[in-house]
This record gives sequence, C-alpha cells and structure tokens, in this order.
Amino acid sequence: MRSRYLLKREYGQEQPYWRLGMFKIRLPFIHYPLELAEAVQAAIMFVVGMATIPLLQTYLGMSFEVALTVTILFMATLLLPALLGAPLAPGFITPAVPLVVVYLSAYEPGTEAIKAMVALHIVVAIIFLVLGVTKVASKLISSIPVSVKGGILLGAGIAALMGEIGEGGRFLATPLSIGVGALVIAFTLFSASFRLLCNRSKLGVMIANYGLVPGLLLAIGVGWAVGEYPLPQIEWGITSLAINELWQLLPFTIGWPTLEMFLTAIPVAIISYVIAYGDIVVGDSVIARADKARPDEVIEVDNDRLHVITGIRNALHALFIPQPGQGGPIFTALTASIATRYEFGRRAMESVYSGVGTFYLIAFFALFAMPLVTLFQPVLPIALSLTLLVTGYLCMVVGMQQVSNTEQYAVAGVTGVVLATQGAAWGIVAGIVLHILVERTSLLRRNNPPPDDAEPPEHQNAREAHT
Repeated sequence: MRSRYLLKREYGQEQPYWRLGMFKIRLPFIHYPLELAEAVQAAIMFVVGMATIPLLQTYLGMSFEVALTVTILFMATLLLPALLGAPLAPGFITPAVPLVVVYLSAYEPGTEAIKAMVALHIVVAIIFLVLGVTKVASKLISSIPVSVKGGILLGAGIAALMGEIGEGGRFLATPLSIGVGALVIAFTLFSASFRLLCNRSKLGVMIANYGLVPGLLLAIGVGWAVGEYPLPQIEWGITSLAINELWQLLPFTIGWPTLEMFLTAIPVAIISYVIAYGDIVVGDSVIARADKARPDEVIEVDNDRLHVITGIRNALHALFIPQPGQGGPIFTALTASIATRYEFGRRAMESVYSGVGTFYLIAFFALFAMPLVTLFQPVLPIALSLTLLVTGYLCMVVGMQQVSNTEQYAVAGVTGVVLATQGAAWGIVAGIVLHILVERTSLLRRNNPPPDDAEPPEHQNAREAHT
C-alpha cells in the first residue's frame, strides 16, 4: 500500500520539485509517496549500513556506541541525493574499502588513524566538488588508459576477496554461514539460470526484487543455527547517540591531518574516485533503461549535480563522520533492485525518487530501533563479508571487461596484483609504467618500417581472422 503525496506528476513529465540553484528539492509526502516494498527491504537491509562498524572499531579505535552513532549520521547523509535531485541510490565506495583498510593499517588505531581518514575524506571531497563544478569529470577519466582502469578494478576485487577468504578472513572463521549466503547471492544476482526462472515465475521476480536480502537472511539463519554467531540479546528502546564521545574524536578536538597524511591519501583518493566514476557509469545505464521503460516519468540524470552532492557528503564525513566506506555516489545492487521494480509500471512504484527516498528514510529510522539494532549486532561481520565478496566479484568482472588484448590483460593483471598487495600508490605507478613500456611500443614500430620479407598487415589480419 502506497502513501499519499501532495504534488502530483503529469504524465510524461519530471517528478515535481522545488528549484534551489543547481539542486531540485524533493520531500516525502509532498513530492513523492512512500513505497511499501522499499520500506520492508529497508527494515532489513539497513544492516548493510552497519556493516562497517567492525572496521570503525578495529581501525579507528571507536567503541560500539560511537561507531553506531557514526553509522546513523552516515545514513542521514544518504538522504541527500534523493532530497537534492539525484535518482541513484547512494552508498559506500565499496570496492575501495579493502584499499582504505590497507591505508589505515599504517596508522595506530585512534586519533592518528582518524586524522588519516579525515585527510582521505577531504581529498575525495575536493576531487568530486572540483570536477562537478568545472564539468571535466568525463574528460579526466577518459584520459586514463583502459588497462590501468581495469587494473584498479581488478586490484580492488583481489583485495576484497583476499581480505575475506585469506588467512585471518571472516570466511575461514565462519565458512558455513558466509559460504551459504555467498552462494545464494551469486545465484540470485548473477546466475543465467535464475534469470530464466524470473521470466517464468513470479516468485523468482519477487526474490530478485529484494537483491541481497534473501542471501543475507539465510546466512544469518545458518550462522545462528550452527553456532558460528551468538544469538542476539534483544534490547528495547530507542538508540541514543554518543555525540559527546564522538566529538572527542573529531578534528576540531584531536587536530587536523598532517601534510604527510594528505600526500599519502592522494593515491587512495584518486583510486576511490576512479572506482566511483565507474559506478556512476553503471548507474547511468541502469537508470536509462528504467527511464525508457516508463514513458510516464522523465528521469533527469545530471552527473555534475551528482558529483557536487557526493563532494558535499564527503566533506561532511571529514568534519563529523569519519567512515572507511567513504561517501559513494551509488549502491549498485540497490539501484538495480529499485530500477527493476520501477520498470513494472506506475502501479508498482510511483517514481524512482519514491523508491530511493523511501528506502533511506526507513533505513535511517530503523537505526533508532534498538530491537532491530541488537537483533543484527552479533551478525554484522556477515553483512560486511557478503558485501565485500559481491563487490570483489563485480570489480573483477568489470575490470576484465575494460581490456581487450594481450598487452592490456598483462598490464591490468600486474597493476591489480601490485595494487592489492603493495597499496594504491605502487599500483598506480606500476600501471602507468607498464602501460608506457608494454602498450606504447607501437610508437617504435611507426618509426621503423617492416623488413621487405615481412608479411603485410592486411594479409596477417586476414590469416588471423580465418584461423
């Protein structure tokens, strides 16, 4: 059942809004209704937002109460894109999380690591804001060799998988729950057989609409059933915010990052942006397909506006919400899930904004429900692990799709391995050097004509095509 809203959309028009400079303000109940399916999904999937709590505790030295406060404030920033006129469902820059963890590992948990995280947030915010205001984002990304971009994605994927299935990873510690959940998610999200099932079965479509939820719930159930995770101790009441304790960990109190921290953060920030831009491209294609399927609504995608909104979110992180997940422009799995249900028509979902807006509004309020928070608290490692495993899989798939010949495969592969094992700076250096040495040798061939007895290129191409 859908709630009512005040300003109705005319057929074939954009969803109503109030103009504020480059932004388009949309409020629930005024500019769009709430959607039941997204509300139900948010009441479970909000646990993904809590998934970085273990990282906040381990690498930034926060208590659970402070980490939960950071998570609630982070969820509040996820309300900004739908509020300001971006149709994509936002989230973390998830593929960059393993690289951020490696970056933070060089600092002592506590004030030093928090300062390093603040430096990274500031650099990422500047990148997004400058490129959004100047509108040169696409030109900058297109100048990066495809082999290096592919290597960055491969490296992020390798780091994500190594962190989970390698020594000391969560998979080895609790293989049954995470293994079952990962297999179910792989089947429901990536299997060709399941896509055929969706074409024949309404049950398959319903499962697909809920994205990660079925696999996540099954993994949690298995974890409790076999004793890999303790049963929850439910607490009643409303979550209280540890604002005073958080304030003692912010740069206004502990001081600002050093110049060395900013310089160290730059390579990680660049990689985070490249990954985020790739996510934006994927999100644009998802929204374009949804827009084509629904002639009743025009969906405007303004990537400059999206860049500015993402920059604002990361600036807020730097000041008040140090978060290893960073502020990413899109939660790809959720965006795809909302877009899929949106394509079923206006009766299924009034507007793409009602889907995105409902999800994050309910997810935000769910974090204040102590029974829900304490229900999922023991199994937060499952949510983080499944998110990183799915991210690693997608990064490796998209990374390999970037390259098309032997030289590019080699450059991307080595770049990915170096990046995953030695860090962002060495990965970028290795990728650029190998690109120049391996891929640009054609420059030498242009200056040296082939010998007289060499096979003409057109004959060689014809022979290779025949083979």
